[in-house]
Order: sequence, then structure tokens, then C-alpha cells
Amino acid sequence: MGLISHIIAAFGWTVVVLLIVLAIAAYKLGVLFQLFHKTENKSSRHGGESVAEVLRAHGIRFIFTLVGGHISPILVACEKLGIRIVDTRHEATAVFAADAVARLSGTVGVAVVTAGPGLTNTITAVKNAQMAESPLLLIGGAAATLLQGRGALQDIDQMSLFKPLCKFCASVRAVRDIVPVVRKALVVAQSGTPGPVFVEFPIDTLYPFHLVEKEFVGKGAPKGFIGNIITWYLHNHLKNLFAGAWENRDVSPLPVNVPLATDNQVQLSVELVSRAKKPVILLGSQTTLPPTPVNELRTALESMGIPCFLGGMARGMLGRDSPLHIRQNRRDALKEADLVILAGTVCDFRLSYGRVLSRRSKIIAVNREKSQLLKNSDMFWMPTVAIQGDAGSFLMRLSKGLMGHKCPQSWPQSLKDGDRAKEKANRAKAIEKTEHHLNPLSVLHCVDDLMAEDSIIVADGGDFVGSAAYIMRPRGPLRWLDPGAFGTLGVGGGFALGAKLCRPESEVWIIYGDGSLGFSVVEFDTFARHKTPVIALVGNDACWGQISREQVPILGSNVACGLAYTDYHIVANGFGGKGYLIGREEEDRLSDTVKKAQQEARNGRPVLLNVLIGKTNFREGSISV
Repeated sequence: MGLISHIIAAFGWTVVVLLIVLAIAAYKLGVLFQLFHKTENKSSRHGGESVAEVLRAHGIRFIFTLVGGHISPILVACEKLGIRIVDTRHEATAVFAADAVARLSGTVGVAVVTAGPGLTNTITAVKNAQMAESPLLLIGGAAATLLQGRGALQDIDQMSLFKPLCKFCASVRAVRDIVPVVRKALVVAQSGTPGPVFVEFPIDTLYPFHLVEKEFVGKGAPKGFIGNIITWYLHNHLKNLFAGAWENRDVSPLPVNVPLATDNQVQLSVELVSRAKKPVILLGSQTTLPPTPVNELRTALESMGIPCFLGGMARGMLGRDSPLHIRQNRRDALKEADLVILAGTVCDFRLSYGRVLSRRSKIIAVNREKSQLLKNSDMFWMPTVAIQGDAGSFLMRLSKGLMGHKCPQSWPQSLKDGDRAKEKANRAKAIEKTEHHLNPLSVLHCVDDLMAEDSIIVADGGDFVGSAAYIMRPRGPLRWLDPGAFGTLGVGGGFALGAKLCRPESEVWIIYGDGSLGFSVVEFDTFARHKTPVIALVGNDACWGQISREQVPILGSNVACGLAYTDYHIVANGFGGKGYLIGREEEDRLSDTVKKAQQEARNGRPVLLNVLIGKTNFREGSISV
């Protein structure tokens, strides 16, 4: 009686009665648990199999990862179902690769990384995907459901990190929830304005029942009455965790919601375009999104005959030498235009926040995202028609509504004449001798002339890549990849990996600055192991040139901008690739070396061209902030 008196004195009658009730319930539930246990303990099935089944049903062909114990069941199950597992050397690369697959394939790109630092390493890449509007599924491991917040290995509040970056975040709390949560995540990633989504999998939702039971119940509980209560609680938690785990569930894709322009908006736009004498279309990355096939969109644009400026993923939409594709003098063209169609193009820093638009112009703005549709319209510009809808399908309907009406040919011809004059000047600047090494413009022209017609260009860098954007010409739609509005360095390795897997028959070129190369040169190991022979062109000026070009004349110091003429070609050799050094002594053999690199890639070997370049004033005056 002494012990009972002490318990009553310490906790009161209510707690004592509750403990007795729990003890009785523990006994009864224990009997039920034993029945449940006899079934589940014999099963080797695990939650990773449910994840893999949903991904396969959604047409996912590749999983990008850096392996970790938290996520092993997902990787093994996906491999068994024929989904290719591609392991990278950094988690950010895995996300960048998934981003590239999303852009080029029209499906959701998938990256799977382990808990804690595995996930925190992806944050920049996920933010880049958010700003580039790429449909991406990030799957992360997590500490077991019972151990979260108790000091488990790599346990942090991951949900709080990703909620600002993702359209949808979920933490799976029971095995039966895996299928509906992953299906929802995949449809949210593609609906409306596409973007990244995140699903967290505590480790006990992924491994087989008998292993989870051994970890949580088999480690031993305190003896006696309190021990029985704890044991009952653990058993009950396991029962809830695995209850209904293997019931048949629909894994097929849910319908994707794509916002569309109304008939009235399309008709009003048709009337505005039909009256315009000097219309211009600015195409952004959204025009490449499903459901409109890019080749059909190209045909529609050609039928309207309206001159186009192409940005982001829309580069290459009209092919290499289209009379409608205007590459130069955009600011002057926008001042003269009487109608501007912003098709998925945003009035942010890339359009001087809208200041380059003439107030005399009629403006039709089309964007899936309302905040982007009207960005800075309260300051520098105002849309005549604002359409929250899909830009690609809008242009298709606009073309149909115009019924063969074409823009007056004199207008695109005058803009094209300006293009040719500017490009002639660029060619002249390319033959100038630099003080040291090779003229970067000459190098870019040479590679552009020799690049295969099916090439995909990945842009990763500052000054050298900025020059490449003026000189290199994507041969067709979906053949240019750059980071997008976030301006992220380090995308090159991942983007090229994803691109080569999607288009194994194509040449994939990474245009690197020597600064940006440092982020992903290690992925030459990945290229070699996974037989993805890309070609990297490195403009090596031993400098963070984009920053130095402004910092030195304005602030009088080159601090933190200097690099070295590092032997990056030897680094590529060490990782199983083939490297070439090209300096002034090799200038006469530049074309031959590029052709050798192309042949090496056709033979299955990744290649790095380490080209030593000098300084020019080609982009003088452009800013990097």
C-alpha cells in the first residue's frame, strides 16, 4: 500500500485510474497486435516499393541521387522496376539534373536525397527550379516518426526549410499514405505554374515491418508496469504505422490543371494583332511547357510572321537562321513596336523592370502566375490585356484566330537587317588579337560553326557565357538550358547529365566559365561512370571576369576575383574523361581539336576543352547585379 499511496500523492487519483485503464487496454490491444504481427512480420514488403510503383506509373525514367541509408529502399525498389538510378557527387547536381529532365521531357524530374545535410545541400538548386518554374519532385529521408525532435542522426525541421521553396510539402506519417501523397505531389508540381514539391519520408515508413519492429521494440523496454505501458505504446504505434499498408491503391496520374485564356481574351488579342503594323513577341520559358508541343508552336509562330525575341528555354524555338528570330537590338525594337506580346516573359531585371516597353505600345501579357503576369505594372508599364493562362496554348489559338493574317513583311525584315549589321560587327571583333591567349569570341564562333545540328547547349557561367548567348545559335526548340531568373552558377554538370540522358543521340555542350566550372567539375566522374559523354568548353581567363570587369574600374581592386590558369583538362582526365588544352600556340588547330572532342564524345568519353582566353570589351557596360 505504501507504493500506491506514494503514486496517489504524487499524481492524484485521475492519473492512477488512467494508468489502470491503459494497462487493461494494453492487454487487449496486445492480443490484437499479435494477430497483426503474425501477418506483417512475415512480409518483406517495404514503403520504397510503393514510391517506385507511383513513379513508374507516372512515366518517370530517371532518379537522381546521392545515396544515404534513409532512402535506400526507394532506390532499390525503383531499380527493380526499371527506373534508372543515377548517382551524382553532390546533391545539388542531382536536383539540377532532375530540373533538366523536367524541362526537356515534359514530365516531372525526380531527385532523392538523404536526410539533414543531404537535403540542405539541395536548397539552392530547389530555389533555382522554383524561379525557373520547373516541375520537380524532391524526395528526402528523415528521422523515424517516433524519434523526430529527440536528437536522432541528421534530424532537423526539414519541412520549415522547404515550405518557402515548394508548392507542396508533406511528411508521410504512415505507409498507407505513401501512394496518395506522392500522386498529389506529382500533380501539384505540374499544375498551374509548375514548380518544385517536397515529400519527406521518415525512415520507419520505408523499411520492412520486421526491421522497424526490431529497432523500436526489440531494443528492450523498462521492466514492470511502466515498461508494459511503453511496450504497448510502441506496438500500437507500429500497428498504426503499417495498418492498411499493402491494400491495393490507384497509382495512375491525376489530371493536371493548366490555366487557359478565355475566348474573349483571345478574340480581343486577335483584333489587336490584326491592326498592328509593328508587332513583336517576347517568348519566355513558359512557352515550352506542356501541353503544347514545341514544334507545333513553332509552326504557329511562323504562320503569324511576327518577329520574335527568345529568352530562357524558348531560345532555339525558331531554329538556327529563322527570318523571324531577332537576336540583337531588342531595346530599339521595343521602342518602335506598336504591339508587344509578353508570352511567358516577365518584366523583371531582364526587361529593366518594364522600362524598355514604350508607353505608346499595346501590350498583351500572358503568364500562368499572376504575380509574374503583372510584375512592376504599377511602376513602369501597363498591360492592355492581362491573361493568366498558358502562353503556348494562347499563341496557338491566336494563330488560328488570325486565319492566315501575317505581320507586314517590311517590319521583321528591317529588324533582321539590324541583326545582320550587329553580327557582322561581332565577327569583326572576333578576329581581333587579344593581349594574351585566344579571343573568346573567335573560340565561340568556331564551336558554333562546328556544333552538330542536334546539339543541346548548357550555359553555366558569367562573362564567357554572356558572350556565348549572343554568338551561339541553338538549332531548334528545347536545345538551350540556362539557370533562369535566379542566375545560379553550378548548374552545368547536372543540366548536362539530365540532357544527355534525355537525348542520348545528341551532342551536349556545357559552356563554362572557369569560375563556374569549379562547382561541378567533379561530375566528370559521374559522366564517365554513367556513360554520358558530354563536351565541356571552358573559357579560362583565370578570373571571375563578370565581376572583375566592373569591380576593378569602379572600386580599384581585383580582390577575390583572381583565379589561376588551372589545368582543368588534367582534372577531367583524372575522372575518366578526355581533356585538351588550347592556348595561342594551338590556335591554328582549334577546329581540329573541336572535331577530335566531338569524336571522343561519339566514342562514349566525356571531354573537356580547356581554352585559355584573353580580355575583350565585347560586353562592356553590361551589369551583373
